[in-house]
Amino acid sequence: MDIIHVDMDAFFAAVEVRDDPGLAGKPLIIGALPHERGVVSTCSYEARKYGVRSAMSIKEAYRRCPHGIYMHPNMRKYKAASGQIHEIWVSYTDIVEYVSLDEGYLDVTGSAHLFGGAKKIGLEIKAKTRKQTGLTCSVGVGYSMMTAKLASEEKKPDGFFEIPNPEFLKNLIVDRSVRIIYGVGEKTAEALQKAGIYTVRDIYANRQAVIRLLGNHGSQIVELADGTDNRRLTPYSDPKSIGKEHTFQQDITDFTYLRDVLLLLAKELSFDIHRKALYCRTVTLKVTYGDMRQITRAKSGDATNRADDIYKNAVSMLDRIDRQPVRLIGISLSGLTRETARQMSLFDADTGEDNEKLDDTLFQLQKRYNIGIIKTGSELKAEKHVNTGD
Repeated sequence: MDIIHVDMDAFFAAVEVRDDPGLAGKPLIIGALPHERGVVSTCSYEARKYGVRSAMSIKEAYRRCPHGIYMHPNMRKYKAASGQIHEIWVSYTDIVEYVSLDEGYLDVTGSAHLFGGAKKIGLEIKAKTRKQTGLTCSVGVGYSMMTAKLASEEKKPDGFFEIPNPEFLKNLIVDRSVRIIYGVGEKTAEALQKAGIYTVRDIYANRQAVIRLLGNHGSQIVELADGTDNRRLTPYSDPKSIGKEHTFQQDITDFTYLRDVLLLLAKELSFDIHRKALYCRTVTLKVTYGDMRQITRAKSGDATNRADDIYKNAVSMLDRIDRQPVRLIGISLSGLTRETARQMSLFDADTGEDNEKLDDTLFQLQKRYNIGIIKTGSELKAEKHVNTGD
């Protein structure tokens, strides 16, 4: 197989630096602000020198890097850049497994010969990414998913590396920690270390011991260490669900405020599934109270992708829950389908088709210019309430 792994370099932070060159060379932390609840989404390489890393609590990040620049993420901007990146990938193959907005695998086994080989494709992806987005990526080329992933990590950031065969792989990793093997996490590594197995070389010298210790998982680890990885990519398919949630910096007791938050979440979710040409049959409300008790409520009906439908369903469930301080609120959509089964009532007969045409027109404008370019009066009111409390 010819597999390529692409991983953008400090993606969120890199987009911010691209759009504001004054941030270049500075420790930039994207996530919550130091006085807020939350974690680090990503950070620049300058911040990583101080031990800051993704998923670290923002309080710990600030303790390690108090002079850093802290910013909230701008997901709309990152999704736009991700869309450009994904367009580059699919120009080479339709077998793509998306790991996240900024990371994915490409199986170019069947198309490599059309473009001069997998290595040439990898280098072209790097060049096109820089030219079209102003961002850098690390690209790995391998004969399997594990080798492509390892190759992309070998020369980060802005790197390129190729692992052509099992012999090359074994020479590369023989004296590295067992953690370099796919599927060896912290707990598995601890179990191996207790048995005196610290490096890949130790795995080679103690194959049967690894298998006795870990069973089938141990057999897989031995095979991967030998360079055998028969996994196939899972190309993109329609998601089973999609959701958005918001954690408040202080617990909220004002349920009118919560309704406004739901309106804004419903609009973003409507845009997301509309963009994917999907409809949802089930709307689920998620609430975490101030005491960390979590509840969910779900409501199913005709398939829809309209923000108003999503919002009304979510609010109807909100109105029936306990009115206690709320720490987090969210909406998720499931029962996703590409077919709408919306039934018109007598009251919809004259307006339903016009409303759907209006929704489609608004969606096209939002997609072309910006999701926030058009707002209804209720959305403007909700946005003002959420942002200012007024």
